[in-house]
Amino acid sequence: MGKGSFFPDVSRRDFIKTCLTVSAMLGLPASMVSTVAAAAEKKDNRPTVIWLHFQECTGCSESLLRSSHPALGTLILDMISLDYHETLMAGSGHQAEKSLHDSIHANKGKYILVVEGAIPTKDNGIYCKVGGKTALESLRTVGEGAAAIIAVGTCASYGGIQSVGPNPTGAVGVRDIIKDKPIINIPGCPPNPYNFLSTVLHYVMFNKLPALDQLGRPLFAYGRKIHEHCERRAHFDAGRFATAFGAASHAEGYCLYKLGCKGPATYANCSVVRFNDGVAWPIGIGHPCIGCTEPELLFKTAIADKVQIHEPTPFDSYAPVDLKDKGKGPAPLTTGVMGLAAGAAIGAGVMMARKLPDGPGKGDDHGSAE
Repeated sequence: MGKGSFFPDVSRRDFIKTCLTVSAMLGLPASMVSTVAAAAEKKDNRPTVIWLHFQECTGCSESLLRSSHPALGTLILDMISLDYHETLMAGSGHQAEKSLHDSIHANKGKYILVVEGAIPTKDNGIYCKVGGKTALESLRTVGEGAAAIIAVGTCASYGGIQSVGPNPTGAVGVRDIIKDKPIINIPGCPPNPYNFLSTVLHYVMFNKLPALDQLGRPLFAYGRKIHEHCERRAHFDAGRFATAFGAASHAEGYCLYKLGCKGPATYANCSVVRFNDGVAWPIGIGHPCIGCTEPELLFKTAIADKVQIHEPTPFDSYAPVDLKDKGKGPAPLTTGVMGLAAGAAIGAGVMMARKLPDGPGKGDDHGSAE
């Protein structure tokens, strides 16, 4: 961006590309890109963010901080005032805890609280402690002064793998504890960092949170099913399914539904935004979607289990997938039935025509041309 820029480690080209991507994800017109860029560059407009870690693998932070082209880690850390992040400040000890305390009191009612990981509740939450305080205590204390809470990842959103039965620690998501604050769930294992970035930028630009679905997820990122924009959708419609991992049908890119793909029941934008600088995602490299954004799918159904969907078979009018079965499948039967119906309709029409009058004047001497 040039010397003296607010983002010295990010080129102007990459920065504008990021703003363009965010604008598109938020459904904003291209003319708003400059507004997005201005909001991101305005240092005085940076929201204070406090980031807490509980029962998790830190994968959500890693996904965010290890992004590149553009360097989203650098962009996020400069765009917001990140006053506390346990992973990044692990070596600071008491100084980190003082920073947390000071930030809470100096920005009461204004800061955004980001939570990563599930919160154990059994035995008063003793199964997760940071700085001598339980996760349950920290969430309630820091959440009390927050303007809004962003639950990053499926663990913070719904409890994740920690909450799967028998759930020995009583792990739950943020929404099960905090009831009096706006909560935005950004599920995924891990979620795409652009979804977090877009949520923060929306808050910075409009001073309000984006529209949410019934599960508290931003509609711009979780408003449509993966299945609707999957690159293998054409194979699904035509009835071409991979039969086994490593089989020819799998290598040729056929639909992974019969291998347990949860895409038809999963709301997310993975197939559009993707990961690794936007070039890859699970289905694209041959692995079924595991439904990691859905509270009733991730870790609660086996990978090989198929989700229930309407009409998982192709329309009868499609030609059979296997050429050796040509002429034996449902298509010829459908053609025969349609031909029979058409023939019956034509026959009925002919019979009706015979019963109708022949026309004005025909057979009537008074109306005859003669």
